[in-house]
Amino acid sequence: MPVFSYIKMSHLHFIQPLNLQRSSILPGNNLWTSPVSYILDSGLDLNAKGVIMRAFDQFRVKSCIDFKPRDSEDYYLKIQKLDGCWSYVGRVFANGQDLSIGARCDTLATVEHEILHALGFYHEQSRFDRDDYVQIVYANIMTGTEHNFRKVASNASTVHGTPYDYMSVMHYGKDAFTNGNGSTIITIDPKFQDVIGQRLEMSPYDAKELNLLYSCSECLQIVEQYGENVEIIKICMFTFVLVQSSDHTSLPSGTQQKGHFIHASTASGQEGDSAKLETEVVKLNRGCNVQCLQFYYFHSGDESDELNIWIREFEDEQDATGTPRLMGQITGSPTSHWKLHHVSLNATKPFQVVFEARKGAGSSTGGFSVDDINLSETECPHVFIQIDDLENRLNTSSSGTRIYSQRQYSKDGYAYRVAVILDKPNVGMYVQLLSGEFDDQLQWPCLQRQMIFQLLDQTPNRQQQMSKQQTFISVRTQVTASGILAWSNPRENGSPVFNDKNETVYGGPLWGFRTFANLEELQSREFLKGGSAIFMFNFEGRLYAVMMKLLQITLIILQYLILSYLQNLSTKGWFMPIDVHKNARQCACVLPIQPFSLKNIRIKNCCLLRNISSVIRTLCESSLGDQKTNKLV
Repeated sequence: MPVFSYIKMSHLHFIQPLNLQRSSILPGNNLWTSPVSYILDSGLDLNAKGVIMRAFDQFRVKSCIDFKPRDSEDYYLKIQKLDGCWSYVGRVFANGQDLSIGARCDTLATVEHEILHALGFYHEQSRFDRDDYVQIVYANIMTGTEHNFRKVASNASTVHGTPYDYMSVMHYGKDAFTNGNGSTIITIDPKFQDVIGQRLEMSPYDAKELNLLYSCSECLQIVEQYGENVEIIKICMFTFVLVQSSDHTSLPSGTQQKGHFIHASTASGQEGDSAKLETEVVKLNRGCNVQCLQFYYFHSGDESDELNIWIREFEDEQDATGTPRLMGQITGSPTSHWKLHHVSLNATKPFQVVFEARKGAGSSTGGFSVDDINLSETECPHVFIQIDDLENRLNTSSSGTRIYSQRQYSKDGYAYRVAVILDKPNVGMYVQLLSGEFDDQLQWPCLQRQMIFQLLDQTPNRQQQMSKQQTFISVRTQVTASGILAWSNPRENGSPVFNDKNETVYGGPLWGFRTFANLEELQSREFLKGGSAIFMFNFEGRLYAVMMKLLQITLIILQYLILSYLQNLSTKGWFMPIDVHKNARQCACVLPIQPFSLKNIRIKNCCLLRNISSVIRTLCESSLGDQKTNKLV
């Protein structure tokens, strides 16, 4: 019968730490209390707001730091579009601490950089031991920006024993603030000269020091043996229990890899026999019921074999059995490569994940293998394209070779597909609107949507990943040379691209990044794993357009109605009081319930809905003045 076994293999390539010694403030009153409260200023660019939300998710995944819209806290981040990208170091000011995400600052790495400043991080090149690793060329620094290169004394900062990190998102690039006479930073070891200043996202050591600074618990991978039939495998958030495990089963013949993964053999037993791999009970940390289960699998059994993914939800601690729900299933033809798989979960109670390998009717010589399992309280990617043997395909394919995803639908009903275009040595990534089922019900053109493109760093531990991400907002200026708006209705301005069940599907222009990544980038970190690359994409809806609509309605109401009148209307169900702030200026904010309703707006990520009230509150808060001394960029 099928059994899960713990196998060694080299599918994992763990990051090797540099043999070197970041700089953050000393623990004390300048640290924040999690969750960190914030408000998003209405003047922020739409793309910046979306990037900030994704940055918050990265902090949640990689640390114990959470963020929440401000209620009435004295200390909170006031994130605005001011002059450039900058932040104060640590928790400094009450009544709103400015953090600026200005023009061209709306990238994930830049937002993480500024938030890390606010959480207490100095620049990496400001470490007290930096002279052992870099040379600062003051003659080449632009006048007035020298303070960004100051070294912080050892009695005013700590590195928590972490090595000097050339890959830190807090490290400036070699030409930062140059006056044009040459590089401002020169690495003692020349091979890191073009490494410093990376702008992917926070590095593994950035995350590690953040967790040390805020005393977050470590997330380790350990294996413990418990008798002959059960192994406990602790992986970050949860523990896997290998149920009915009694045999050690190897991969199919010819596999010459080593490392670790989980394998369930379907080579023996009867049809319907199964083995289960169960996690420990996971408790939800966030208010919204959105989780993403990500893992790799290798299918070497019969096409009738199944890998079922269940969750079992528990009412309370006394509930020992729980309520099972089937969330996903993998079956069909065996694979020649490890395949990435996502399962969107919607647990509302404490739950555990159960992998069930079930033997089918056919003859099998293998089974299912599972590896690199990550669970997060975030949304799964909307679509991804896995390209196996990418380096070989890039070298041998004709220029402009296109690889398309299947037709997808956005949350609000727009049909689209994603294209990866091979053009050695570059790889482009694009999105294309398609005709679809709901076209006659949609608003055209499809504007103010955020398009998120990502090349996945396949490092097993998600806390150590440094993926590449680029984003943009769909706007009216994105027009082809022939004058066609990329976001217009494909049925009217597009061309036939394929047939689907006797339906002619029309496609609009491709819009995206011609040089999203190049071969040199692909060969770094773990963008290529087993020869495969993963390109992911999210098509975000008009949430912030909804927020701005709410703001407009609220402003009109506040101009013409007095508080007592609104309170009277609230008893009739027309308005819901949100908050009354007792700051320098008092006012009442209201969220209109009728006739404007969110019921007709298809929004899947309920976490972001909480930001609506946060943005509305911004109208009621008065600034206590801009205090910009000692800020860092």
